[in-house]
Amino acid sequence: MHRRILGRTDIAIAPVVFGGNVFGWTADEKTSFALLDRFVDAGFNAIDTADVYSKWVDGNQGGESETIIGNWLKRGGVRREDVVIVTKVGSEMAPDKKGLGEAWITEAVEDSLKRLQTDYIDVYLAHWPDENTSYDETIGAFSRLREQGKVRAIGASNLDAEQLGEALKVAEHTGRARYDVLQPEYNLYERSSFEGALADLCVEHDIGVITYFSLASGFLTGKYKSADDTAGSARGGGIAKYFDERGRRILKALEQVSAETGEHPAAIALAWLMTRRGVTAPIASASKLEQMDSLIRAPQIELSGEHLQILQEAGE
Repeated sequence: MHRRILGRTDIAIAPVVFGGNVFGWTADEKTSFALLDRFVDAGFNAIDTADVYSKWVDGNQGGESETIIGNWLKRGGVRREDVVIVTKVGSEMAPDKKGLGEAWITEAVEDSLKRLQTDYIDVYLAHWPDENTSYDETIGAFSRLREQGKVRAIGASNLDAEQLGEALKVAEHTGRARYDVLQPEYNLYERSSFEGALADLCVEHDIGVITYFSLASGFLTGKYKSADDTAGSARGGGIAKYFDERGRRILKALEQVSAETGEHPAAIALAWLMTRRGVTAPIASASKLEQMDSLIRAPQIELSGEHLQILQEAGE
């Protein structure tokens, strides 16, 4: 399978990243193993997670997703060097375990390494901006992890153009490692936060981009026809907000392109993202093996200029 280089790093990834937020939430360990096996057997290699996944589930404390991935790696069947692990730090694990200060990053990375049962993380991201910690401190901590061989590349999630620009300036002025990967929210519905200044900055500085909520929490899969359909869904609360006039236009456009191409709406939504300026690969998750088929199929879809226009205009 064709792979894309993640920015200016030496890390090559297949054009879809598997979202591990479902591990320990909507997918138990046995199901997670089956999903991961199907994913890598199809030629894909990058898995996204975070230390806090899936703390929001009753009875969980965070770290469940990393633990499942670690158990899967330990089981064998795939070589560690053939898999790219992306994980994140900064979300609250406990009242005194959060943010992007050096002390917590130094502790948190060891926790993640232990759960993942590996001695290095391929891509380590700052999960959210931390107004209480300077970029200098955070980047300094990340740089030391790179020097120690505990992480290969660093980056951030949820930064806007101004914040990313400031982080890049700090790295340049101090001579420390810079953010080489960005993880923004971006999909057919949510476009304004990435398109424009942030995308321009990523292209200018050759920053790898892996997008999250690529299927808008399942809204773009075609499974839900109205807000009422989300009742009882684990992600229902996050999907209902998309059912406005623009959201319905996007669903209609996806249905049209799906009917004309014979491809699943989810695969089309991911294929659209793969054509977007600055995007290296979308992140998408699946809780069932049949859902994995859309992720696997997406890179093989070549959308025509007409279909790209239909999708583009529906979200404007």
